[in-house]
Formats: sequence, structure tokens, C-alpha cells
Amino acid sequence: MKQVVQNYKSGELALLDVPEPACKPGGVLVRTVYSLISTGTEMMKVSEASMSLVGKAKARPDQVAKVMQSVATNGLSATYRKVTSKLDSYTPLGYSLCGIVEQVGDGITDVAVGDLVACAGNEHALHSELNWVPKNLYSRVPAGVDPRHAAFGTVGSIAMQGVRRGEPQIGDVALVIGLGLIGQLVVQLLVASGVRVVGVDPDPERCKLAESLGALTCAHPASGIVDTAVDELTHGAGVDQTYLAAGGNTNDPVELAAKLSRDRGRVIDIGKCKLDLPWNAYYEKELDVRFSRSYGPGRYDPSYELEGRDYPIGQVRWTERRNLECVLDLIARDRLDVEPLITHVSDFSSAVDTYKSLNEGALKAVAVLFRYPDAVARTEPVITSARVGVASSPAGALAPGQPVRLGFIGAGNYASSMLLPHLVERADVELKHVATTSALSGANARRKFGFAAASTDIDDVLGDSSIDAVFVVTRHSSHAELTRQALLAGKAVFVEKPLALSPSELQKVLDAIEESGNDRLQVGFNRRFAPLLHEAREQFGPRVGPATVRYLVNAGRLDHGSWYNQTDTEGSRFAGEGGHFIDTVSWLLDADPVSVYATGDVQVTLTYPDGSTAVITYAETGSSGFPKETLDLTADGKVLKFDDFVRASVYSRKKWASSRLPKGRDKGQAAEVNAFLEAVRTGSPMPIPVASLAATTLATLAAQTSVANAAPVRIELPRKTGAPA
Repeated sequence: MKQVVQNYKSGELALLDVPEPACKPGGVLVRTVYSLISTGTEMMKVSEASMSLVGKAKARPDQVAKVMQSVATNGLSATYRKVTSKLDSYTPLGYSLCGIVEQVGDGITDVAVGDLVACAGNEHALHSELNWVPKNLYSRVPAGVDPRHAAFGTVGSIAMQGVRRGEPQIGDVALVIGLGLIGQLVVQLLVASGVRVVGVDPDPERCKLAESLGALTCAHPASGIVDTAVDELTHGAGVDQTYLAAGGNTNDPVELAAKLSRDRGRVIDIGKCKLDLPWNAYYEKELDVRFSRSYGPGRYDPSYELEGRDYPIGQVRWTERRNLECVLDLIARDRLDVEPLITHVSDFSSAVDTYKSLNEGALKAVAVLFRYPDAVARTEPVITSARVGVASSPAGALAPGQPVRLGFIGAGNYASSMLLPHLVERADVELKHVATTSALSGANARRKFGFAAASTDIDDVLGDSSIDAVFVVTRHSSHAELTRQALLAGKAVFVEKPLALSPSELQKVLDAIEESGNDRLQVGFNRRFAPLLHEAREQFGPRVGPATVRYLVNAGRLDHGSWYNQTDTEGSRFAGEGGHFIDTVSWLLDADPVSVYATGDVQVTLTYPDGSTAVITYAETGSSGFPKETLDLTADGKVLKFDDFVRASVYSRKKWASSRLPKGRDKGQAAEVNAFLEAVRTGSPMPIPVASLAATTLATLAAQTSVANAAPVRIELPRKTGAPA
């Protein structure tokens, strides 16, 4: 299928062939009939992509701050790879469309195949022939509504949420600054609410359009016409609300809002404009500045948008979806007229040229629609269900000279920056197939790393008998089940940590090993493969007596929007990441832990069979300027000191220190991939025994149990920790 994409590094726009998305449970597959270009938000993104790196940095200082934080935490080299990988990727465009339901996923009962729906979301309502849309981001289109008009549902919801934040009342006077697409919709919604509206915009045609849609007076902001109108309408008091729907880097809208607002008036920011608030003006009038967050409550909440968990109407009256339904209802009842806003309709095949015309100014438009002429509905619903892999025997050593043929399930940022770069140039590796949730991420991985094929169906990977090994690099909640299926399909499996989020999930993986006889499993515990740590361990030498280990992990706080915060589905942060540090200690001590005691801050004490102990402090409240990982190992009159993969030293009769700083923090990803591929190629044992993987997983999970019970937890391996003899 075709999808509009842009490379943020080069600015290239393309109509790309990408795999069709799968119809997952909890949503529907929608064939697009019309999609709407947001001439504000999208064109700003298109314009930013054509800037130099310096220009991009100035446009997005928030992202620059994240990059600097990553440099402090992960080093310049790793950050550079991560940033360049992200920049040099195709990103999608679009977030508002109307289409026909083509397939229905499990759990969906409110729509059927053939229904016309309006869809929202910059990950789900893209300029693409097909989109998978979760339950709370679509709404059935009322009978009689033109599909072209229904495509305005999402941008209408943005305008509606802004109006709701203003809390207008009948008889109020409101000022709308910026009469682009969102501003025109705000004008109409305010008029429909019984509000008298004035507007400003430097474009006289947009001013005329707003007046034709119900605004009393609209003019250039510097003309003085609107100032006079406000004075007459409010008897000199000033407007009740000002809606900022303008973009750009000028502070004029904010200053005009202060000038024309009444005492204790409200200023609502809907667009992305400069907000350098003049303190005296806002203080003296005690103005109430409010932000309007996109389509409404539920936005940026994964449990609402992805998992379909609605907010109770008694607690949250207007959510994203209910706003979308309200906009469609207003269109159906002729209370919101979007037809005059449609400047241009272009066939989807001409999408790239349309964007270029808009960006270059040749096409001046309020709203532009893409038309998908071949959009058709299927006659019968298709209910999706997961297919369990068919058990088969694992392969032994490969034939001499045969490359290791790999499949990837998942190709997100970690896979693209930390794993795939170590594979793409290797002559002894063949990247066969990548399966991703998003069709575009699969297309990006195929383009950048040379996969022979890409799709959104994991069965395309697991069912391919030519694939020798599978990398599972998805979100934590799917690791155990995907690993189980891949083992049953006879594949060697490299799964990123964690292996499982519960003992029962781990047991299912071990059951699959016993059932299939396939123990070809590695978990991405890369730190034990780090070259500098290996060198320090060798310098420390053999250990005789018990050891004491102190391991400080200065993890730092998560961004608010990080999916690591989704603890209900993805497990706690320590459950997801703690296995790294437990495995590192166990490798250093050459043993697996037998008990775990943890306190809530999180500090984990591990006990080993020979009396060795390790204390892992996992801190989220430390300084970002301090190294992320520092470790001390003390035994036999010697001390090993390890500082964040940058330097190491051993204190004994003769001190040893690492001779030079490495070229960045090598945390062992390349070496762990080499070890895994060597085992697959030769048929030799996997680098980490299954029993150790199971022990580390159980110890990681035991930390949470220990905190809850305020007592130590003994580690007892499940009844199956490897393939049967």
C-alpha cells in the first residue's frame, strides 16, 4: 500500500510502498476515503524538516535538551548513533481522515465492516491507504454526512477542545487570533454557542471567510478596526476570552491578547505560537492563561488511546472520542459548515506535489483534502486472532559458508541504534524479514538495513522455514509470548530484556523449551559482554573467598510520556531493566543468586551460594550529571572499581587502571550479537545457560515481591530450566 512519509534529516517527501497494517484486537482496519492536510501543524513539520541541523535545533529546543541529557548518560558515540538513526528515518504525516471499516478486530462491537468512520491520531489516522485505528480514536459517521466533511473530525475536535477550555457563555465576546483552519472552526463553534466573535489575521481573504461564517468583525491586527469593535461590543471592558490559533515566532498575538482582554479574562493557547508573556500586562489584569491539549482528555494517555479504556462520563464529560462524535453531530445538523474551508482536493497519487506546492506558497489554502479513488468496502467482517506457532525441531550447525538468516519482530529505536547497525554490514548475515506493529517502521527498517521483506504480521517471520534465528525487540509485555512462539517454531531466539514479567510467563517459556526440545535462547543482557568489564575481570583474577559488590544505577527520572510508565501492562521499571544489573553481578561472581531482599526505594540485596552479597541501588532521584552505572567488587584483599563503561581499575598488590578512555561507552551490544550468531552458526551452546536466564528473571521479579512483603524471597528455579536430556 502507499503512504505519505518524510525524512526529517533530508526533508525528502515520498509516497512510499509500505506493508499493510494488521488488524489487531481492540481496533479496526480502515480504508481511507479522504484525509485532511492540517495546513498549520503538518506544514510546520514539513518546513522544519527542510532546515539545517542548526535550524532544527532552534525549532525544537526541547529535543536538544533530551540529546544533551543522553550524551551525559550514554556518551557521545551512542547518542550520535541514536539521534542520526532517528533523524534518518521516514516519519508519517497526517492525523485526520474519514474511511470505510474493512476489518474488525477482537473486542470491537460498535462498528461493522462497511461502516463509514472518522479517525484521529498522528499514529493511526495517517495519509495512508489503510490504517489500524484503536477503539477510542474513531467514531461512526452519521447518515448523510459527506465523507469529505467527516474528514474534518479531528481538527474540529482540536478546535472544540480549545473552545471548551475557554468556558464561553451565551452573550460573551471572544477574540480569535489567527484565522487559519483551526481559527475558522473556533469561530463557528463560538457562534454556535451564542458568543459574539471578532477575529484578526493578516490575510484579508481569511478575514472575509470568517465573517461569512458568523464573525462580526475581522481585520488585520495592526489596523485598529478590531480594537474599535471590541471597545464598542464590550463598552470598553475588553473581551471575555481570547483564543490563540496563530503560529509563528512573533510575540504579537500574546501582547494583543493582553491589550484587548477584560479584567480576569481568559487566554487560551490552541496553536503553537511564541508565549513570552508581558508580565505587567498579564499581572495587572490577572489574566487566566490556559492551554488546550489537542483533541481532548485521553490524548497522550496510552491506556485510553491504545488500550481502549474510556473515562467515566460522570468524571470526564468530554473525551477525545466524545469530542469527535460531537463535531460529526454538528456537521450532520448543519451547525458546523466545513465546505467553505475546502480550498483544494487532490488525488492521493499527487500527494508529494501537493505538499511541495503548499510549502513553496504556490498553493494558498485553508484546508486541503487527499482523495483515495479506489477506496472500497469489503462485505464481510474479518475477526483477527493470534496464531500459535507450530512446534518443530531446532536446527543444528549451519552448512559451511551459509549466512545466518535473521528475522526481526520489532524495529524500534533500540533495535535500530544498538542491534541492527552491528548486523547490516556483515557478509555472514542475511536480514530476511522484519515484522513491526507500524507499517512505516517496517518500511524504514527495510530501507535503512536492507531487509528482504517487511510486514506487520509476526507469522511472516515465525512461519518462514528459511529463517534461522529471530530477534524479539518489542515492548516488554509481549516478550514471553513471542519467545514461546518462536521457540515452538524451531527458531533460535534473541529476546531483549526482560524475558518475562511474571513467574507464570517464565514457566510458559520453559514449557515451550521442554515441548520443542529447543533451548536456543539468549536474553539481551549485554553488559556481561562489555570489553572494558571483561578486561577488569581478567585483571582482578580468580576469586577464592566470598565477595561484596556495590552497584549504583543512577537511572534518573522517566519522561512523562515514556511507555516505561505503563506499569499495568509493561511491568515496573525495575522489572523491565533490573535484570541487566543482576545478570552483570552474577557473571562477575560466576553464580546465580539464591535469595533477594529489597526495599522500596529500590535497593536490592542479593545473596549467592558461597556467601557473596551484592547490593544494587536503583535510583531515580540522582543528578543527571553523575555517571549512570558505578560498581565496586571487593574480595581476597582486592577491589575492582568500574565507572560507567569509561574507566576501570583494580587495586591489589599492584594497581591496574585502564590504559586509555574507550571511544564512547561500549556496553557490549556488538559482542553479545557476535556470541549469539556464533552459537547459531556452529550449533554450540548459547552464551548464557537457560538456568541462569531463569534465575536472573526470577530474582528481578522477586524484588517487587520482597518490597510488598517486607521480607527476603528465596529463589527456587522452576521445574523446567532447559531442554530435556
